[in-house]
Amino acid sequence: MSVQKLRLQKGWSQEQLAEVSGLSVRTIQRIERGQSASVESMKALGAAFNLDFAALGENDMTTITAQPDSADEALAFAHVRKVKGFYMHLMQYCAVIAVLTGVNLLTSPRHLWVIWVALGWGSGLLFHAMRVFDKVPFLNAAWERRQVERYLGRKL
Repeated sequence: MSVQKLRLQKGWSQEQLAEVSGLSVRTIQRIERGQSASVESMKALGAAFNLDFAALGENDMTTITAQPDSADEALAFAHVRKVKGFYMHLMQYCAVIAVLTGVNLLTSPRHLWVIWVALGWGSGLLFHAMRVFDKVPFLNAAWERRQVERYLGRKL
């Protein structure tokens, strides 16, 4: 069972899981990305998820993994991370442009240079959205599949 899946089933953030388990947020992030965890970390996670590790040997601890249970889940987690990254990018854009607009209006209200920053960064944000939501007519999942098949010389 995936640590990320268990965490999401409980409705916890990484910060909440870190607090409940006594581990650092950084450790939780590393484990969810697939890095190995110490026995102590796995026991702390087991306690947080109410899983009994007392009767398990070290080899049985691998029943909790950082990896999703299926390829579909792995793809879904990857997609959700991309969407989350886009929304973080969007929030950063809004915050920075708001601050720059304030600075622009306070320092030189007759010359609105902030528009150029907003347009440049906004176009990058638009391309980011198109990539995340698979709206680019080229270089999308179908293109990737065709390239892999061409490289392998066979259908997937």
